[in-house]
Formats: sequence, structure tokens, C-alpha cells
Amino acid sequence: MIRVLLADDQQLIRAGFRVLLEAADDIEVIGEAVNGDQAVALANSERPDVILMDIRMPGTDGLAATSQIAAADALNGVRVVILTTFETDEYVYQALRAGASGFLVKDAEPEELIRAVRVVHRGEALLSPSVTRRLIASLASRGPAVPAVAGVGPAATVNRAVPAADLARLTEREREVLALVAQGLSNDEIAARFYLSPLTTKTHVSHIMTKLRARDRAQLVVIAYESGLVVPGVTT
Repeated sequence: MIRVLLADDQQLIRAGFRVLLEAADDIEVIGEAVNGDQAVALANSERPDVILMDIRMPGTDGLAATSQIAAADALNGVRVVILTTFETDEYVYQALRAGASGFLVKDAEPEELIRAVRVVHRGEALLSPSVTRRLIASLASRGPAVPAVAGVGPAATVNRAVPAADLARLTEREREVLALVAQGLSNDEIAARFYLSPLTTKTHVSHIMTKLRARDRAQLVVIAYESGLVVPGVTT
């Protein structure tokens, strides 16, 4: 059973999400938070598998709460999906730098919401092709070694500089796989590109995450571009 925490300041939205999620036989909602502080507190006490986190909430917002959760070693298994009505480059970028595993707009179809929970629970990143394109375009304009953005300072982010020694440990094939991960391709799509089995591709991605100390694929995307290992606009 996938245990989900809802964090949104609007009761109607929380109620709607609860009904949709609990209609799935493998998901249960274990709590609700009305702001970032409550979300962090419930994350520590209930240890949910997935948190659906709104960005704009009174007091501590969703980005700050996500950063606190992602930075806590005790909450390493907790995955955050950012839910918002604002599908803008800056929010996508800030959410991923804060440690979110995915980004979903609130007008998504019910089946997309349920799929999002399942995908993130499996340890994969939830980045739709449109969101990934926006992220890449945003990173392209910033270049490597991106400075902190407004509202998310160095202490609040979990994507710190990757040591050159870690990057050097990647094999040529792992670098190729990382480049495609950074373009938003799934394991199946990467496998087809290199004539590999999905299991082999999954193993490559797992090794890359271990070597770069990334918590999930979403963090790999940011690491790839910020380190300059992958250059926006250059495809594999």
C-alpha cells in the first residue's frame, strides 16, 4: 500500500484528491496538511511514501517544506510531487532544486494523479515532456553552475555541486544514458535507443544515481545540466 500525505491550504482540493486517490486499491491517504510546517511535521511523524505538495501555502510554502524534507536523512524514502496551478519555468526549476521528485499541474486528469503517485513511489521522476522541455530551456539560458534562484538559497537546496571525481566514475555508456535521462526519456525509450533491455537500462540508471549520489531521476536531470556534463540543445 502506498501511503500518501496531502499538503494544500484549500480543503476542497484536499478532499477531492483524497477521494480520487483512495479509489485506487493500492493507495491510502494517511494525513493532510494545510501549510509547509504541518507537512514537515507529518512527514516526520507519519513517514509517508509520497507527499502531494502545493507550492503556494500560508507561512512556510511548499518549496521550503520540500527542501526541508529532502535534506533530512531520516526522510530519505519520502518522495515529494509538487502540485500547482502555476506551470512556469521558475517553479519547475525551484521545485526540482528543492528536492521534488516530480511536478504536476492541478488540472491533470484523475488517472494522471494516480499514475504520478505510483511512478514517484517506484523511485522514478515525474517530468512530462512539456515540463522537461521548459526545464531544459530554462537551464539553457542559465548555463552550468547555476546560482541560487530567488527564494531558494544555497542552504535550502539539496542539489549541491557534484565533485569532479564522482563524474569521472561514470562509464561512457553511463554518460550516454544520463544524457537521455536529462532529456526526459523513460527507461524503455532509452533501451530502444541503445538496443538494450529495459532491465539493463534500469541498472545503468541505478549505477549513475549511486555514483552521483542522486536520490532520484529528477535530481539527475538537474545535476546533468548544472554540472555541464550535458549541454542544453545538444542531443544524443
